[in-house]
Amino acid sequence: MNAPSAVSSDEKEGNRSMSQFENVTAVKKANIYFDGKVTSRTVIFADGTKKTLGIMLPGEYEFGTDTKEIMEIQAGELKVLLPGASEWLEINGTGEFTVPAGAKFKLDVRTVTDYCCSYISE
Repeated sequence: MNAPSAVSSDEKEGNRSMSQFENVTAVKKANIYFDGKVTSRTVIFADGTKKTLGIMLPGEYEFGTDTKEIMEIQAGELKVLLPGASEWLEINGTGEFTVPAGAKFKLDVRTVTDYCCSYISE
């Protein structure tokens, strides 16, 4: 299992750093969590990979992962408690963190937060 990690927004590689996606399928049905406080839409790429684009309202949340996830924060202020970590990672503005498959992580969202989540099959 890979260790969770965080990188700044200027370290992104591949299509994660793109500001828009082309030639994708967008799923109409929204993903809605925590009574609508966290929502996202799924986009599927030609190669079958998936990402979700979403918004989180202020609050405290815990999520579990099925696959490895890379969360890109486009805008917002939040703290993240990654699996196995004892200290919260603070993100103000933009940032990125990785969560391994089969793990849980906690979020303390301070302001409305815009995110893009990439699901990585290994």
